Amino acid sequence: MNKLYVLEIDFELNGAIDSIYPVILQDENEMILIDCGYPNFLQLIEECASKNTIDLEKLTKLIITHHDFDHMGSAADFKSKYPNIKILASSKDAKYINGKEKSLRLQQAESIYNDLPDDQKEAALSFQKLLESVDNVDVDITLNDGDIFDWCDGMEIVETPGHMPGHISIYLKESKTLIAGDALVILNGKLAVANPQYTLDMSEAIKSINKLLNYDIQKIICYHGGVYQEDIKNSLINIQK
Repeated sequence: MNKLYVLEIDFELNGAIDSIYPVILQDENEMILIDCGYPNFLQLIEECASKNTIDLEKLTKLIITHHDFDHMGSAADFKSKYPNIKILASSKDAKYINGKEKSLRLQQAESIYNDLPDDQKEAALSFQKLLESVDNVDVDITLNDGDIFDWCDGMEIVETPGHMPGHISIYLKESKTLIAGDALVILNGKLAVANPQYTLDMSEAIKSINKLLNYDIQKIICYHGGVYQEDIKNSLINIQK
């Protein structure tokens, strides 16, 4: 039996309660986690999995949609605790995840630092240090646009650049579900482009949304926002206006 779990991970960030929504897919042979939270989130994810009667000892794969610190921050911890799992990411993102090249998010943070007002520089430096603290991990399997796998009743890798150039989403044909990573978010109850401040190429992000219109999607799972199921085609069209 194929199962899809949307984990709601609640935590405190900058004095406010926030949530992320990693996904677990499972069939009789595979258990696949998609994105794994900020650094030191292993225990939070384990606790949430346990509450949903999910045994992470059965975990076989971790797919990272892109190398932002809130999506890959605990990848090295997962690999350390569950050494048999395979780490998967786009071929364009692998060099940042394994540390061969500097994180694009860190490059962005460094590039704008000198232009910030003095009263923002301390926080900006703290953010840079956080990004620098993320442990790298080797990518075992690289993914490309259009790759199709039979895991968990079948999935297709969909390149959705914009937020980052190596960003991928995962389309599950059988359930007509898109796991969107940060290609989309739910904001005030509506689909939207992920935070423009952190989207490296907005024109590419819009092209990626247009690309999604080629898929029969009845459910979208956003890492920030959770599950969206309302008039998806028109919702995607309206984002582009």
